[in-house]
Amino acid sequence: MIPKKTRRLLIQLSIGLVIVFTLSIGLFYFSQITKKELANRLFPNVTINGQNVGKMNKTEVYLVFSDLESKIQKSMVNVVYENTPIATFSATTLGAKLNIDDAFDKAYIVGRSSHVPSQLFQTVVSVFGLKHFEFPLKMTYDKQPVQEALGHLSDLYEKDPVNAKFQFESGKVVVFEKEDNGLHVEITKALSDIDALMQKRIIDQSPATIIVKKTVLKPKITLAQTNTFGVEELIGEGVSDYTHSIPQRIHNLLLGTSKFNGVLIPKGATFSFNETVGDISSTTGYQPAYLIKEGKTVLGDGGGICQVSTTLFRAVLNTGLPISEYHSHAYRVGYYENDAKPGLDATVYGPTVDFKFVNDTSASILIQTSADEENHKLFFKFYGKKDNRSVQLSTPILTDYAPAPEAQYQDDPTLKKGVTKQIDFAASGGRARFSYKVTKGNEVTFQKDFQNWYQPWRAVFLVGTAD
Repeated sequence: MIPKKTRRLLIQLSIGLVIVFTLSIGLFYFSQITKKELANRLFPNVTINGQNVGKMNKTEVYLVFSDLESKIQKSMVNVVYENTPIATFSATTLGAKLNIDDAFDKAYIVGRSSHVPSQLFQTVVSVFGLKHFEFPLKMTYDKQPVQEALGHLSDLYEKDPVNAKFQFESGKVVVFEKEDNGLHVEITKALSDIDALMQKRIIDQSPATIIVKKTVLKPKITLAQTNTFGVEELIGEGVSDYTHSIPQRIHNLLLGTSKFNGVLIPKGATFSFNETVGDISSTTGYQPAYLIKEGKTVLGDGGGICQVSTTLFRAVLNTGLPISEYHSHAYRVGYYENDAKPGLDATVYGPTVDFKFVNDTSASILIQTSADEENHKLFFKFYGKKDNRSVQLSTPILTDYAPAPEAQYQDDPTLKKGVTKQIDFAASGGRARFSYKVTKGNEVTFQKDFQNWYQPWRAVFLVGTAD
């Protein structure tokens, strides 16, 4: 016989099961009826992107977001690299659109889950407003135009780092290349930033700018690691312009310049232009061109070599080195005023007229020369080790102006009648003055006031007299 308490418990349990079963059946039928009533529509209390879209079908949901999509398509995105505009994209150009279909399909599952308990729960809490179901909107767009623009940016600016090279043989540097940083354009990061911005267009459609960033790639080997001479960095440079030079003069100045490329000046040494350039004659490859000799402008082997000494002189000034011997030209030569005021020239004529300076730095100085033949520029670069020296170089001032004398015409029986040939060129005279001072801290290490007197120079023409 079943005890009374047990029988009472069994009866209560049976009643509970009947009630639960009845409620379940009721809820199931309620769910089915609700689903039938909401065919092709969302359940109540469903929101997409914060908008209540309960009981709406897909067409009605599209209408809710039509204004937002229109605003998004008018929005603009600017892409900038190093303060340079790279591209401007409108959302329309990128084919931007809201992914309403995807959001609707996910929201449509509410109350229609294949898992019956979940289906019943979602139906009840949705219909009776006990819970809200939120679904986000996402943006889709064509990424190819953005990838192409950024890919072009990468082609333009990306480069690998370059290791330094330094090879010293027979008293001269025969292989030299300074290290150079590489550059990586952060394309992946920019694409990610643009993607995030496009998703934010749903909230904010105001014009926006994406800044493409870069990463500097350091070389593994620096110039300081490649040599024992203390050569580490660029310490000074000289430039001159040889525009209007005749071909023979250009040949000579390029040949003369090549004699200095790779020359290493030891610490404390006095450098001589004439000793370094060597013999200047037809036997060493020089051609006849105009030069100043014995107070006249004449054709001679090596005309144009003073373009080299002038460029070297300017490099010495800009580096701040002591000058131990210097001479200016007898008259103003137009080549040296193509890109500078009168006075910044240096003449040489071996063996007596030289240009000399001292390497008073804490390391050797390496000379590297080059020429931009298209733009007629000559370059001398000094590599060494910087110190705390400071250079004060004033702008040359021309005073005591003297006009060129009248042209002189000389009969020449070697030329036919009617032929005139200019052999000297007019130049006004004057005194060019400028100051040069080099200091280290509070100590003046070298100071010189240059006063170059240029004679007024007459033009000379030969007039043919031969029959």
